[in-house]
Amino acid sequence: MAVIGGGVVGCAILRELSRYRLRLVLLEKEAEVGFGTSKSNSGIIHAGHHGAAGTLKGRLEWEGNQMWDQLAAELGFGFRRCGELTVALRPEDLPVLQQLKEQGEARGVPGLAFWDKETIRREEPNLHPAIEVALYAPTSGVVNPYEACFTLAQNAAMNGAELLLEHEVVSITKVEDRDVDGNGDTGNGPLFVIRARRQGGEGEAERVRVREVVARYVVNAAGTAVAQVAAMAGAALPPIIWRKGEEYLLDKRLVGIVKRTIFPCPTPTSKGILVIPTCDGTIMVGPTAHETRHSDDRATTFDGFSEVFAFVQKLVPAISPRDCIAQFAGLRTVAEGEDFIIETAPIGRFVQVAGIQSPGLTAAPAIARMVASLLEDEGLRLTEKDDFRPTLPPPVRFGQLSPEEQAALAAAHPEYRCIVCRCENVTEGEIVAAIKAGARTLDGLKFRTRAGMGRCQGGFCTTRCMELLSRELGIPMTAITKRGGGSWIVTGRPVPVGDQGAEGEMSSANHMRM
Repeated sequence: MAVIGGGVVGCAILRELSRYRLRLVLLEKEAEVGFGTSKSNSGIIHAGHHGAAGTLKGRLEWEGNQMWDQLAAELGFGFRRCGELTVALRPEDLPVLQQLKEQGEARGVPGLAFWDKETIRREEPNLHPAIEVALYAPTSGVVNPYEACFTLAQNAAMNGAELLLEHEVVSITKVEDRDVDGNGDTGNGPLFVIRARRQGGEGEAERVRVREVVARYVVNAAGTAVAQVAAMAGAALPPIIWRKGEEYLLDKRLVGIVKRTIFPCPTPTSKGILVIPTCDGTIMVGPTAHETRHSDDRATTFDGFSEVFAFVQKLVPAISPRDCIAQFAGLRTVAEGEDFIIETAPIGRFVQVAGIQSPGLTAAPAIARMVASLLEDEGLRLTEKDDFRPTLPPPVRFGQLSPEEQAALAAAHPEYRCIVCRCENVTEGEIVAAIKAGARTLDGLKFRTRAGMGRCQGGFCTTRCMELLSRELGIPMTAITKRGGGSWIVTGRPVPVGDQGAEGEMSSANHMRM
């Protein structure tokens, strides 16, 4: 059983299937799971009333919403239910709010209520004073999407799944059945031979290897490459387009400026530009929503920056462009009709998961269950394991402990005495634990621990993180990348002795050209 694509949907499917007695493999072209669309996600668990009636989006949004509390409790990633407000900026927005409320109530979403100007001023005093009506939804939340990906994949691997990272699928061939397990078991239908190219190597000496995976069943959850993978298998999809969203992370001085996620009224193509109190407390604004012709277009732009901050100031006037400390962009795939595509291809035993735009993160655990059901309909035997382990130990978050807890931890474990990231109070102990959990890149460390996410954006902690990656993984500094592929940080050329200045001997990190 092969899952292609290690975003939040692919990881949720892998973890769901790891409950059963199956041989599972995940193929992901990036260096770590969650490094595609999922790492650029807004991190919102939608309340359940946004998706239109009669759509997969609407059904799976509410089903998925109700599954995140248990997932977070089992896997230990950041999650909290903060609620959301959808605000009316114009008189013509009022019927839209009424429609959203009725839509949610028909679906069983609890607690939906209109807030008047007085309630808004009391609960969210920093919203624009011109906002007089808003729809409140208490079931909305925020999650760290990259943490969710990491822990879903880690738990699946703990339950027997194999992760093939940096493996880009280049061909899929359907062949006649043969005994792939060596137990004489044939006659169970056709097989898929998946060829995946692995890129790796050290420094500029790149090597390419090809690995062959033979699977009886395949799930195509390849995100922005979903149509390309479908075509390889002869399972064409309806037209797919890419829609880019730019997002901007703000300085910690704005923590608490809003307590809930703030939405404008949605448009036919987007839920709009939002103000989002992230799971870690910082504020994020965005995204934009513009079609692009390129599946690798993740550039931020001056126009996008201007669009986001001009609109956000209509929601929260106190937010300034000067507060921006980081910016990024992500792509979501959009299918004809704007709905999800989750179906078995006519070729059989090949499930397509495409067009997973918002609320795809919210719906991910429900999508996973739906995919398992489709596979069962195709003949996959889902026999539950007696020894399935659903939980992971929660990670240490040193900066969130009380002074007494910090002192006790540091006394018992010396690695927690050393602060690596001063902006976020991340210790050496947390970095080492993240590497043992699967981090292989600087971004992998950042998303697991927040090292490098603060005001200086890694200006002080990058070298120390590299030294710890080198030490724990047993690799040279030149092999360490920001996010895999060719994103090396240093080259292997030594600094000439005469360039060392008065400081004499230098560490291995300082001997590299940045």
